[in-house]
Amino acid sequence: MIPNPTASDTKSSLDAMPRPLTPEEITQLEKQGCISRAWDTVLISPSLNLSNIRNVYFKENVLLDEGATVTNVPGGIHNCRIGKNAVVENVARIDFEPEAPCGIGISICALDETGSRPVIAYPGLSSQIATLMAREPKWLSRNLQAYINEFLESKATPPEIGDGAVVRDCGRLLNVSIGAGCTVEGATSLVNGSIINNAASGRPFTYVGYGVDAENFIIEDGKVDSGTILRNCYVGQGVELEKGFTAHDSLFFANCSFENGEACALLAGPYSVSMHKGTLMIGCQTSFMNAGSSTNQSNHMYKLGPVHWGILERGVKTSSGAYIMFGAKIGAFSMIMGAHKTHPDSSSFPFSYLFGDERGATVVVPGAMLRSCGLLRDEKKWPTRDRRLKRKLPLLDNVTFNVLNPFTVDSMLKAIDTITGLLSHPTDDDFYVRYRGMKFTRAALERAKTLYTTAIFKYLSITLPDLTIPPSDGKEAGEWVDLGGQIIPREVLDQILETESIADAQQLLDETFSKYEEYEKAWIARRLGEWWRNHEDLIASGAKQFDQLVEDDREEYLDNLSRETKILSL
Repeated sequence: MIPNPTASDTKSSLDAMPRPLTPEEITQLEKQGCISRAWDTVLISPSLNLSNIRNVYFKENVLLDEGATVTNVPGGIHNCRIGKNAVVENVARIDFEPEAPCGIGISICALDETGSRPVIAYPGLSSQIATLMAREPKWLSRNLQAYINEFLESKATPPEIGDGAVVRDCGRLLNVSIGAGCTVEGATSLVNGSIINNAASGRPFTYVGYGVDAENFIIEDGKVDSGTILRNCYVGQGVELEKGFTAHDSLFFANCSFENGEACALLAGPYSVSMHKGTLMIGCQTSFMNAGSSTNQSNHMYKLGPVHWGILERGVKTSSGAYIMFGAKIGAFSMIMGAHKTHPDSSSFPFSYLFGDERGATVVVPGAMLRSCGLLRDEKKWPTRDRRLKRKLPLLDNVTFNVLNPFTVDSMLKAIDTITGLLSHPTDDDFYVRYRGMKFTRAALERAKTLYTTAIFKYLSITLPDLTIPPSDGKEAGEWVDLGGQIIPREVLDQILETESIADAQQLLDETFSKYEEYEKAWIARRLGEWWRNHEDLIASGAKQFDQLVEDDREEYLDNLSRETKILSL
């Protein structure tokens, strides 16, 4: 029940209501350099200090709330609310067209630049929902199409400079909604976009800085600075884009960092990083990825246009000058070196080194990354570098940090079976074993079986404190998938693809995320068969062997570093 207001409450409420300017107030504003042909459409809060409003052209339909400071807007303000305690200084123009979408509902042509896999952007978009739209376009067209317009209307952002926002030293702002607490300074041109802050009071992360030129965009709890150019992009929570980075038709999710290079049709999942000039990320999906200098990809072969795209599964790293011709799919936590032109699919062999030979073929050393001391270092550092937590943001992206998880472990289990089969065949004349366009030495395959086995023992030692594999319930162990940084069972993915609303899909994702360990234990019980149960007594020693491999790599690295330091000393 709404309480009946007292007479004093009613008077207070009426006193706070925006009202038209009086003739005396119009005269004061004109003396302070303000002009308008439609003063009757300019409303102010009764408590507004008019001395803070100077040199402004008011076109029409402007509301100035209490505490607002607006100075030097020569191109005019049109159809806009300036929020409580907002600061607007030295801005060329602020204009909202009738029913401006402010970037809500833009179609981002991720992966395939032809637009056959559109991601519809909106405030609150998660890496998981974006991945569903891009990877399963029928879900969007079949299940959501009738509902999507209504959903987007519910996500609309108002035509305003929000409460406490700061906008200064900018060029034109056309149809750009700036949320409460956001800072925009020095931007060159912003057209059709929303800049959104979800952080706790006093902890905003959202920032748009000098030289930024953006059109058709949503920046949500992200930082875009120093000459970045965006077209048709979504910039998510904790993301930093700066130092002249350019992107079109791309999406960036939790804690991505991109500088200097460029991105086209990139679906950058959590913790994707590219810091170098000359690096082009194009037509691919990534997460936990680190791109070396001059990394490059091709998304067409000069026949039917940019229709080819690829997947770099979580944790892929590229060396300087690495090149991949798409379509291709690179297994999780692999290192790519050289040029790869045979469209490799190494997803069956995670944690591998991939070398491009002189003809562009792919030579694989499976499992070699498992002994890297940097791998576990990465797993520990990611949670500590989560910029979302420091700002107390409501987390939009579900992120599974575990390097060893049902997705990567299942790949290793399958790899062991595949390697066993490959070792039963003789090598070719050049002493390589070939499989799906990739080349392996027998020694590398034999070594990989040991590495994968010890890594699985390590995984079991982490997830099973009593070092005992639980009994199976007799159900089949299903596959797991990496959905934009969240590891989920495929059976859950199938359920999500039957949903008919984004809210229902996100609810399923959140529930699965909260029950990850429960799903994981059930999968272990179903997936680990007789051989593993008969060797439970080796879990502890296998995990110890894995730890020793990592420690040996660390010691070798430190020894090499010491020698290099000695060489370089004065």
